[in-house]
Amino acid sequence: MILKSLEVSSFATNCYIIGSETSRQGIIIDPGDEAERILKEVRDSDLDIKIIILTHGHSDHTAALKEVKAETAAPIAIHTEDVSTLKQKLLGVFMGAGFKSPPPPDRLLNDGDVVSISGFELTVIHTPGHSRGSICLLGDGVLFSGDTLFNGSIGRSDLPGSGGNHEQLIESIRNRLLVLDDAIKVYPGHGPDTTIGAERRGNPFLV
Repeated sequence: MILKSLEVSSFATNCYIIGSETSRQGIIIDPGDEAERILKEVRDSDLDIKIIILTHGHSDHTAALKEVKAETAAPIAIHTEDVSTLKQKLLGVFMGAGFKSPPPPDRLLNDGDVVSISGFELTVIHTPGHSRGSICLLGDGVLFSGDTLFNGSIGRSDLPGSGGNHEQLIESIRNRLLVLDDAIKVYPGHGPDTTIGAERRGNPFLV
């Protein structure tokens, strides 16, 4: 498996590019900004992007969406309950990230859905709390956690209009993520990677 991480935008959002070394088919997770950097990495990796997945609809995870879709022609996928967040101009202004009107999603995701390319599968785990439709993506030994779980921290739940809820966020992490194997590597939406075991043992928000 090819796995590239790019830190983009002033929000230091992690954009992930995943690909098959044999078929060269790929997935982009959260194209948060700096479209040309993302697309250059795709070209340099010789990948044919088959889908763009959003862990949620906040503008710091979607600002490069229009340009990336235009070049790759890949469908955009987001959880059913975060379509309204994707469209929300006021939130983009509030976050200071600017706002580029994103293309509409092509595929709506729900808990338990599987996105697969060339034998590599990502299972959707609905983890509301940061936003109504926040998701994590579970692969073989890896979890892309969006803004649900960070290294030593958790996502915000106070952004206006997103349906954030702190108690729901903690419940999502405890009941949907901490039940996973300790060895699973966690790739968050911001900051360095971690593991489920490290967060179970040392995350101060989960004690």
